[in-house]
Amino acid sequence: MKISVIIPTLDEAATLPASLAALAGQDVLTEIIVCDGGSTDGTLPMARQNGALVLSSPRGRGQQLHAGVARATGDVLLFLHADTILAPGALGAVRTALADPSLGGGNFRVIFDGPSAFAGWLTGFYAWLRRNGFYYGDSVVFMRRSVFSKIGGIKPIALMEDYDLTRRLERHGPTICIADPPVVTSSRRFDGRKPWRIFTQWVVIHALFHLRVNPDWLATLYKSTAHKPAAER
Repeated sequence: MKISVIIPTLDEAATLPASLAALAGQDVLTEIIVCDGGSTDGTLPMARQNGALVLSSPRGRGQQLHAGVARATGDVLLFLHADTILAPGALGAVRTALADPSLGGGNFRVIFDGPSAFAGWLTGFYAWLRRNGFYYGDSVVFMRRSVFSKIGGIKPIALMEDYDLTRRLERHGPTICIADPPVVTSSRRFDGRKPWRIFTQWVVIHALFHLRVNPDWLATLYKSTAHKPAAER
């Protein structure tokens, strides 16, 4: 079983090395594809030096993942965020899980890093969401390539591409959430933001998406309402 790991990037030179180092420690045959949306911080040469196939695509996670899948040769596709770390044995756990032919794919239990109480709350909230069949790209989604094709692939949309993909994956048939080992993802995008604002934005974006509001407009709304810490302005 060959796993293609597809990583969308945009100026991730500070976070990608740890993610690639974690991949180097896995014991399963992998193909690593970095799909870049226009980095200017050294992400591309760093990715190449670590053995990744580097592609350039129009900016936007949906479009970047779409480009990566087009070049992937594995029979399993795994979508990894640049700020998410796979524990040793994670890809072996994917291989073991998919030895069950009834499973089309799944994700991992996710732990948000950082000392804040909100990071801990998010970890619990994501676990609750997964028990109800909802999960996102930061929990490392994977699936058989054959299933990916059957459900229509990933849509090159500006926002909610991961949610859209996993909803179709869940409708296709049984999936699995790998709890051990979990993955660790960064909570940096929530730094400096009030929890009630984050949750309100999450509810509004999901409601509008289900009302079929244009994802381009949703992306604009998301960016306009996502407060950034002063250091990132």
